[in-house]
Amino acid sequence: MSLALAHATAAPAQSTQVFILSHGTSSLLTAAAGNLSAEAQQYVATALADDQKLVHLNHFSHHHYFVVLADKPTPEQVAEALRRSGHALHGELKREKVAEVFLHNLSSTANAGLLLAEGLALSAYHFEGYKTDAKSRTAATLTKVSIVGDAATPATIAELDGLLQGVSLARDLVNAPLNKLNAVQLAESIATAGDEAGFTTDILDLPKIEALRMGGLLAVNLGSPEPPTFSILEWKPEGAQNAKPYVLVGKGVVFDTGGLSLKPTPNSMDMMKCDMAGAAAVAGTLFALAKNNVPLHVIGLVPATDNRPGGLAYAPGDVLTMHSGLTVEVKNTDAEGRLLLADALSFARKYDPALVIDLATLTGAAVRALGTEASAVLGTAGAATLQALSAAGYRVHERLVEFPLWEEYADHIKSDIADLSNLGKGEAGHISAAKFLERFAEGYPWIHLDIAGPAYLTAPESYRGKGGTGTGVRLLYEFLTRQLAD
Repeated sequence: MSLALAHATAAPAQSTQVFILSHGTSSLLTAAAGNLSAEAQQYVATALADDQKLVHLNHFSHHHYFVVLADKPTPEQVAEALRRSGHALHGELKREKVAEVFLHNLSSTANAGLLLAEGLALSAYHFEGYKTDAKSRTAATLTKVSIVGDAATPATIAELDGLLQGVSLARDLVNAPLNKLNAVQLAESIATAGDEAGFTTDILDLPKIEALRMGGLLAVNLGSPEPPTFSILEWKPEGAQNAKPYVLVGKGVVFDTGGLSLKPTPNSMDMMKCDMAGAAAVAGTLFALAKNNVPLHVIGLVPATDNRPGGLAYAPGDVLTMHSGLTVEVKNTDAEGRLLLADALSFARKYDPALVIDLATLTGAAVRALGTEASAVLGTAGAATLQALSAAGYRVHERLVEFPLWEEYADHIKSDIADLSNLGKGEAGHISAAKFLERFAEGYPWIHLDIAGPAYLTAPESYRGKGGTGTGVRLLYEFLTRQLAD
């Protein structure tokens, strides 16, 4: 992450400063007004009385900004409004080419400085990509955000910085195209990130995958000129507080043409570099946990390949034997993500996990149901666990909507010649996909997150930006770290 977060005991007099004020503040607080002329104080007071939420004073050598907390009914909504204020503020700072800013939290919300900094940092993310011409590059001007005083401690600022580095890693991976990030390169990139953060990565190559009889992963890979990988990420610090590990599984389809069931290109195949966003979220979460030395034992599983129609590509009508031993009739080669996940979910059983959560850009049905505003959640975990995950989603504004896994949906994936079909009916596609996965996730509590909507945006949207959003990293980090308190 190019934007550094830091703690400061005080701000230099001629520096750009931001003051966060509670809603309804009728006049400037003493701490904010100390260095302002009477005219400047009156200008800001008038703007606040006029219910302006972001007030700017340009002193030419430096700037002062005043951010007013939104009047919202819940703390979660106040928090999200602060992140969005961070995005609006970032636009102002970028326009003025400000390199460093100091945040003062003068509001009644204790963590307002952290939340505003989070919105700033997420907005500051920029994927430079592979530009070689200086004229086409966009240089970042804002490089450092310091939170002043006791409202945030150095430890909480460092934790936020580590978490946001995990989000940036996930975004970088999603934004990389296939010719820069095939399955092998994805595995190597994750291993490099693990070396930096402190988690280990064991990369299983084609012979090992064949030895494990991962029929789903192997079938999807048949049309590719490049081999698949199966990465096992592990963060197991001394003093881990959970006896059984949490296992995270991420779909790693580095590019999805649809295989022989070829996708159309416009608004479909053209953005399928994002089909490994689940894998990116797992990598980003492990990075954040390790970087912040969170005392939890967490394992990540990333089956990876591209899905192409070449060579010996698997075909509709084929019958596959999966890692679990179940057989699957292929009705559509574009329903490939569930085949990779099925092998990984079956493999996860060896760890005797406390909980398994998989993340995948799995179905267009989830997007049609929820748009880009939320992810679909389904699973067999207890109601309390699902409720805790949903609550975490509201706190970080990566919201979840639960859908049922009623037994009747099993009829959607019946096959005449195999144990299962990889394709359901025309309706409830995100549910039948999860119902398929459920057959491979037996023996432990399991949650499936279909992140197809929010994982990749084709147009900028506040601090989520454009392209890969890193969806899942902040959600899982919030949920997992809350397990420590329980």
